[in-house]
Formats: sequence, C-alpha cells, structure tokens
Amino acid sequence: MRLIIFDLDGTLVDSQDMIVESQRRTFLAHGLTPPDRRTSLSVVGLSLREAFTVLVGADGPVDSMAASYKSLFGELRADASRAEPFFPGAVETVARYGADPGFMLGVATGKSHRGVRHLFERAGWSDLFATVQTADDHPSKPAPDMILAAMAETGIGPDQAFMIGDTTFDMAMAKAAGVRAIGVDWGYHETAALAAAGADTIISDFAELDALLHDTVPSPRRAGRGLG
Repeated sequence: MRLIIFDLDGTLVDSQDMIVESQRRTFLAHGLTPPDRRTSLSVVGLSLREAFTVLVGADGPVDSMAASYKSLFGELRADASRAEPFFPGAVETVARYGADPGFMLGVATGKSHRGVRHLFERAGWSDLFATVQTADDHPSKPAPDMILAAMAETGIGPDQAFMIGDTTFDMAMAKAAGVRAIGVDWGYHETAALAAAGADTIISDFAELDALLHDTVPSPRRAGRGLG
C-alpha cells in the first residue's frame, strides 16, 4: 500500500486568479499597495498568517489581513463564474488512484477545511481521500507536521509515501518528513526552485505519475526538519 499526498492550489486546481484578486482586495481594504502577481503567488502554500507575515512583515496587520482575505476569497468563490479550474488530468488522476486498492490518497494544503470541503464537493472527491491535513490544524508548510499526521492516520511509512506539489514549501516539507518529493511544473514556483528545494523528480503531466508511483520506491535522503 502506498500513500499519495497531494497539494491542492497550483497542483490539482488552478486558483491563481482568485488568490491574486483576493490579495489585491485585502491590501486595498487596508490602505496598502497590492503586491505584483509574482509576489502574490510566491507565498501560495503557506498558511494565511505566514503568507501575510512574508508580504507585510511581522509588524504589519497580519491577523486582520488574514481574516479579510478569508472573507474576500469566500465571496469570490460564491461567484460561479469564478470557479477555480482543475488542471488537465487532475480529476481523472484522483479518480483513478482513488479507486486503486494499492493506493491511499491524502491532502496537505494551506487551504482551510471549509475550502477543501467546497472543492471536494465540486469535484466529487469527498469519499476518495483517506486523510486531509490543512493549515487549520498544523504549522504552516514547510514544517513536516501535515505529512507526518497523514502517515500516522493511514499507517503508511515514509518509504511508501509521496508528496506531490508545485511549490518549494511542498518539496521542503516532503524532505523534512522523509518522503519522496515530486514536483509539478505547471504550478506557481519555478522548476529550478523546486529542484533546489529537494524535489526528487519534476513532472510535466499527470500521466508521468504512473511510472513513478508503480516503480520500487527508493529510500529518499533525509533533510531534517528545516529547509536545508
């Protein structure tokens, strides 16, 4: 049995437009100049509090901005015309592995439980994931806690677990937890940055997962608890 842990934003679902617009409105509501698109996307994957700490500094109105962002994102999500599109092959890949008795599926995401539920209901994924870990309950990525909790809940060890994500935070989290890190090149961080953060491999299409996930899993190198 193997455990596939997916990131959501930038890996399975393309939420960049809603993220950037929610950040823009949040900054304007606080009388601040919004960051450019690249900067906005650079913090995707972090918890809201951690993301706004990066964007405005620890002395800024971090908690107020995080609360505003959550509210504004919810308003945008309620607009059906703004539904976050799934990346090509994402829905089919999750359905295929979710039906495979040799695999268990998990999620490790900066989204809230509410955001995950909304996405799962829209995709028909509510019964496919054995474990769901969010920033509501754990320290922000790249701390390994979400992956460690997913393995504890499923009983799967690190030599049979994979983390699939699009950011350096996902790769560093995987390395800190001792699991294999698979980067995707269609997300929000550059492939060179993914490699530098410890990606064992980087894929360009979900179809490439089959060979990786069915091959014998090599023992990944351990990188400790930090970003090193």
